[in-house]
Amino acid sequence: MKLALDPTMYANLSLKEMVDKTAELGYEFIELSPREDFCPFYKYPKVDKEQIKNLKRWCSDAGVKISSLLPLYYWAGPDEERRQSAVRNWKRAIEVAVELDVDLMNSEFNGSKFNEVICEEKFIKSMDELLPVFEREGVKLNLQAHPFDFIETHEGAMDMIRALDRPWINLVYSTAHTFFYDDGKGDIAPMFDSAGDRLQHVLFADTFNHKASNGLRYIVNPPGVEATVHQHLNIGEAEVDFDTIFKKLKEMNFDGIATNAVFAWIDKADWSSKLMLQKMRDGLGLAERIGG
Repeated sequence: MKLALDPTMYANLSLKEMVDKTAELGYEFIELSPREDFCPFYKYPKVDKEQIKNLKRWCSDAGVKISSLLPLYYWAGPDEERRQSAVRNWKRAIEVAVELDVDLMNSEFNGSKFNEVICEEKFIKSMDELLPVFEREGVKLNLQAHPFDFIETHEGAMDMIRALDRPWINLVYSTAHTFFYDDGKGDIAPMFDSAGDRLQHVLFADTFNHKASNGLRYIVNPPGVEATVHQHLNIGEAEVDFDTIFKKLKEMNFDGIATNAVFAWIDKADWSSKLMLQKMRDGLGLAERIGG
């Protein structure tokens, strides 16, 4: 199993400083999420061969590896010109992954729940263009449902992954999205059972149930505004059933990627990152412990 850090809370650090920080915190893997100086959110990758060479050297020197590259582009958005740009960005990001010797990418469906049918059509069109590229380059893909996306539910994600029908396309389960995945029930076991071996990547963060208190857990003004709210907190700070998550993962002999995906505590990022690593180790029954 790979225990990885999503270094979003360290976006203020240079690329080298981020790598060194990951090692300092005790992580062996980096889930390389969007950065303005590498693969930014929704924009063309800002990286050349020299920067890729440097990153590989910095990782080697620090004793850490990149578990996956996480690009986010509007490949399912309703606007066709933006969709074409997203496919172009994806092709370059796949090249970057190959040059980094990274054979796994993970992402979201990246559409809008307010254009569900159109976004699905656009997503399939993008995949028709990109599937041959992934296969030619030997790069695998993990996908997650996400709040506000045209696929928000666990079963919706599983249906789409099955529809794509490739053994190298599998599921990312984000614990911070649990209450969106099954409409507020938060019932982990059936979702993990339905995923089975397709569950290859778990993002760990806690969140509150947005459906609780008669839908008044969060109050958004004006009522009906097109907004979707959730958190990425430390394990134990909210309402996700992590006891069941860890129990099921051990029963399943999960051997994929477990990523710390807490984003809420930039002001105390080191404390949060060390705490999360310990909680993941303890919950997954891994022997090594960290100090400090």
